[in-house]
Amino acid sequence: MAIETLTAFDLRVRDNVMRHLEEDPRVNAEGIGVAAIDGAVTLTGFIDNYEGKLAAERAAKHVRGVRAVANDIQVKLRLARTDDDIALDAARALRLRASVPEEVQATVHEGHVTLTGRVSWMFQREVAEDAVRGVRGVVQVIDRIDVITTATPRDVRKRITESLHRMADVDARHIDVSIEGSVVTLNGEVSSWAERDAAVIAAAIAPGVSKIDNRIKIKRPITEPQ
Repeated sequence: MAIETLTAFDLRVRDNVMRHLEEDPRVNAEGIGVAAIDGAVTLTGFIDNYEGKLAAERAAKHVRGVRAVANDIQVKLRLARTDDDIALDAARALRLRASVPEEVQATVHEGHVTLTGRVSWMFQREVAEDAVRGVRGVVQVIDRIDVITTATPRDVRKRITESLHRMADVDARHIDVSIEGSVVTLNGEVSSWAERDAAVIAAAIAPGVSKIDNRIKIKRPITEPQ
């Protein structure tokens, strides 16, 4: 991206994201680069742990004016670990999470952890992912856990819609919920990433949801220069 193509808004978003990353204790921003154009932010460079890569993405999303984030950061370990060591720590981490069923398992290949098994709730998948993300040496987590339920799509949609209307930080009038099988699709437009994330939480805690296709858009700030 040539510097001449950057607007004042692009520069402000880029600088604010970089500053936010530098101030976040979960992120080592030393090797991270940031590019921004029209609210779309791209993160590049290297970081020494997978959890930090995800934290960088979350931090960027919470900067005013950011409407999309492409996370191209690569995990480059300072000290390599064997797959056996990573697998042992991953098994321990899963065992310590009481909400994760025993049949959920982790396999490791070159630092890439694949989770398999069956659970009843999507939040159990998320807990399992969270458990292994922080294991030292993990480069990526691939979640292939199946969510099994007897709830009907109609019941699931009703539960999600009711949850959205109860949430104080979500304007449910601007969010549409549709379901096909166990996949929930969210459409609409909200004012912030926090509101967008809250809508995902409402869908994730419904029984039988295996995947959320989040198509909710972030409104362009009124004060943002055109």
